[in-house]
Amino acid sequence: MRSFRPLPLLIALATTVAVLTAPTAQAGGAVTAFYNHAYGVLDKPTADAIENSAYLREFANFEVRTTTGGGQTWKGRYLKGRETYVELFAVGDLPGQDAEKGSAALAISTDRQGGYPKIVERLRRAGIDPFEYQQTRDFGDGTPPIPWFDAVFAATEYDAFGGWAMEYEPSYLDDPRSKTEPAQYEGDLSRERYLPDAYRDHLMRDITGITFAVTSRDLDQTVPLLRAGGFKIRTTPTGIIAQSDFTTVRLDRAERPQAGLKQLQFRLNHPTPRHIEHIGTSTLTVGPGPRAEWNFS
Repeated sequence: MRSFRPLPLLIALATTVAVLTAPTAQAGGAVTAFYNHAYGVLDKPTADAIENSAYLREFANFEVRTTTGGGQTWKGRYLKGRETYVELFAVGDLPGQDAEKGSAALAISTDRQGGYPKIVERLRRAGIDPFEYQQTRDFGDGTPPIPWFDAVFAATEYDAFGGWAMEYEPSYLDDPRSKTEPAQYEGDLSRERYLPDAYRDHLMRDITGITFAVTSRDLDQTVPLLRAGGFKIRTTPTGIIAQSDFTTVRLDRAERPQAGLKQLQFRLNHPTPRHIEHIGTSTLTVGPGPRAEWNFS
């Protein structure tokens, strides 16, 4: 389930994109895509503390897993909810510039088949020549990799943060090896179908908010993608706040040394007393009530 970033060869093949310089509050159309997942690259002591945290295994459907797809292999630390998830890496876990502390990314996705072409068309109407890519998944059983999801990027060069829109391949969700749920309606490619129901046995239900510090270039290149996905976008003195359904994405301008994942907010399956857990240089505050907040220094 790792977030995909273009390899240098693919970046070299991409064409020039237009950069939006003045975000407004106008969305790109009806809501088509929603927060799917994001990732952040953390200092190694914090990533190691997350990997070995007994509390996180109680708090969330937590998994440490190595995955192969698209010619890459990565080890991720996953916290998975009903419809949303996050993956966390240590410095050096990913190739190239994505291995650096503070690298991060955001993926939005459609829940119904046919939303992806609408996003691509909206990007083109905005004057952007999008870069499209199909990610594959290797299950490690000796069979060839299979299509996993289609992805579109509004930009292929970035400082530390990038985003893409995606749509799962129906054949992937129908493959028993994917361990996904049966379709609940025609064209069901939803996040809820993709993720397991093990969240029910833990506190974490979903991600309701996520904050990144990003460079001005990365901010300007991400806004067109969010708009094409139908997010409602509001400017702030420091950046933007984008909303689709129940997850709020906040992007604040920063210089590259300060860039990275800054905060996660969660809704819980049920209210709980207040608990503070220090994990490396991060602090997870759970409760009181049905919410939690995780801050990264």
